[in-house]
Amino acid sequence: MTTDMTTDTTTNIDRTTDEALIRELLEDRAAATKERDARRFLAPCAPDLVDFSLAPPLQYKGPEALDRQAVEDWYATWEGPIEVTLTQLDLTVGDEVAFGHSINRMHGTKTDGFEVELWSRSTVGLRKVDGSWQITHTHDSVPFLMDGSGLAALDLKP
Repeated sequence: MTTDMTTDTTTNIDRTTDEALIRELLEDRAAATKERDARRFLAPCAPDLVDFSLAPPLQYKGPEALDRQAVEDWYATWEGPIEVTLTQLDLTVGDEVAFGHSINRMHGTKTDGFEVELWSRSTVGLRKVDGSWQITHTHDSVPFLMDGSGLAALDLKP
């Protein structure tokens, strides 16, 4: 008995294309943060996005709908650009859903002159809607926080 083994190169090409699109989407969100552009940051979020993140003062609040106004208000508390670096970005892409995992570094100065360096672990869930990827779930944990006083929590920098 002979088994015919074929590979579906179209599926592999689609996954590679989708991975590139998702990577670009996540990098654009980082750029939107740097520019404090809340609307651009929120643009790829699905209307029913669920946020599983930690909220000040680092207490688990979640899951709940993303508070878009709170995101815009948070961006308004920064004095200048916010440096954002996505490191160790790993993607798992399926036909209709995908997940991205990254460690992020954020650095900036709040409007009161308070300098903040923040490292977080992020997980983003996405789904494909009409050929475009939308973010449906987010979870950011804050394993490392450094401020001007030098106080630091658990340091998980790469």
